[in-house]
Parts: sequence; C-alpha cells; structure tokens
Amino acid sequence: MRILSGIQPSGQLHIGNYFGMMRSMIASQDSSELYAFIVDLHALTSVQDRERLARGTLEAATDFLALGLDPERCLFWVQSDVPEVTELAWILSVLTPMGLLERCHSYKDKVARGVASSHGLFSYPVLMAADILLYQAERVPVGKDQKQHLEVARDIAIKFNNTFGETFVVPEPVIDDNLATIPGLDGQKMSKSYGNTIPIFASEKELKKKVMAIVTDATPVEAAKDPEKCNLFSLYKLFAPADRLAEVHGLYVNGGAMYGKIKLELLDLLQDYFRAAREKRARLLAAPDQVREILGQGAIKVREKASVTLDLVRDRVGLKY
Repeated sequence: MRILSGIQPSGQLHIGNYFGMMRSMIASQDSSELYAFIVDLHALTSVQDRERLARGTLEAATDFLALGLDPERCLFWVQSDVPEVTELAWILSVLTPMGLLERCHSYKDKVARGVASSHGLFSYPVLMAADILLYQAERVPVGKDQKQHLEVARDIAIKFNNTFGETFVVPEPVIDDNLATIPGLDGQKMSKSYGNTIPIFASEKELKKKVMAIVTDATPVEAAKDPEKCNLFSLYKLFAPADRLAEVHGLYVNGGAMYGKIKLELLDLLQDYFRAAREKRARLLAAPDQVREILGQGAIKVREKASVTLDLVRDRVGLKY
C-alpha cells in the first residue's frame, strides 16, 4: 500500500497536526510504502518571508524526524526539490474545470480570514492533486477539512484517465473519525490560521500558558457537565490513560470536575508524551546539515519515481514527439 501526505511549514507544528496526520503516517512505516514531504510550495500562499519559510521548512522536517519518522523506512523530501510536480500541476490545470475549484470551501474560508487572494491560493487543490498523482499514491491521510481537496484530486485523475487513457491511480482518503478534527484552545478546529494551537515543541513556559488558556464554561465545580461538549476534555482524552480518563469522565457527569486541576494534569501529560521527541529534536537542531542531507537524499530517490509518471503523462498528452 502506497501512502502519501505532506505538511506545511507555515508555523509551529501542533498537536492537531500530530494526531490528525503525523502519528498515523509514522505508524504506517513498517506496513506500507510511505511518502512524506514538507509542502513548502503550498506554504508560499501564506508565507512571503524568505527567512521564515526557509527556517520553517528545516524545522518542520526536524520535528517530523524527532517524532519518529525514519528516512530509512520511507521517502522523505521537500516539495520544491522535485520540479516534476510543478510541470504536472500545469498539465492537470488545463483539464481542471473552473467550477470544480470554485466549489472548494478552503479558498473562500481562507480569504474570509484575511489570507490574500491569489491564483496560487485558488489553484491550491491542483498542486495538491499533482503531489498525490505524481507518486501514484493509493491512500492519503487527511483531516476532514482536506477531504474536499482529496475529492478534487480524484476527479482530476478520473478525468485525465478518461481523456488520455489509464494513467493515474485514483487515491482514497484515510480519515480517522475520532481524531480528524482536534479542537483548539477556543473549541474551533486547531489551526495555525486561527492562532488557537498547542505547539508540540513549545517551551515549558509557553506550553503552560497555552494549556491554561483553554476556554471552558462557567459551570460550578459541583455541577454536572457534558464531557463531549468540552474542548478541554477532548484534548485531555488524547493523552490520559484509560483508568484516569474514566475517573475524570465520572467527575464531569456526576459533578466535581475542576477545570484548573484538569489543565495542570493535561500539561504534565503533554510534557511526558513528547519528552523523548523533545530530546531528539534538540540533537537534530544542533546538526542541521544532517537534516539537509536526509532531505536531499530523499529528493533524489523520489525524483526517480516521479520521472516515471511524468514521462508517461508527457507521452499521453502529446508532449513527447
């Protein structure tokens, strides 16, 4: 099974990234052919600061490695190091109906939140389709907010195959319904765009500040509460052991849940959960050339695979004569 997914280096990686996509990808290394990459071309739609993008790309790669991605058991690279993807994106774009892109919610949502409108932002799903189809990915782990973009990639693949002959694998989304949407500090989907994240590798001081800022209601401690409507509980259950989770659930239902105490417990759980990754990340940050070497070797390997698909596409559409 060939699995592919990428992550944008547009800000600090957070626990929504981890539980929404990264953890499942890392877990698939032994059972699948894994393709993982840093999506720096996509990040240009929101980051037009050279230093920030360059630093973010290297840090995102470092974070992924620290969390357990093994370059010996997968293909790991930076999107822009494979120019074949931009050529394929153009070829796919001439087949993509405007109406298909106009129906995409993400473009409208981002513009409404203040992201500058651009052709790149509008055609984002076409580049994403190229990322997926270039490597003939069979499964793509995505959050619910990216499901529509995956459907666009499927539609483009089907249209290309119908027009030029069987060329692309039609990918399937992989969505964990329990973890696809991780709530942020304010209860909305955790997102860098909303500024409501809990960064995985925040400093101890920043992490405590974030956790203590999780929004809760004003229900008295002794009153019964619905844990399923509390974003604090939704975050807590990602980390708590089953026996303690059952106890806290009982406090919600029967009364006695103290939000402040639960937040401090969550803080301890977060620190314990990512402790080993923090230590590995510190070592990798001290050796950035090692990370660059890993990414460079990954790009060489993946370009060999990309060229096979692109040669076939060029032949199919008449660009080989």
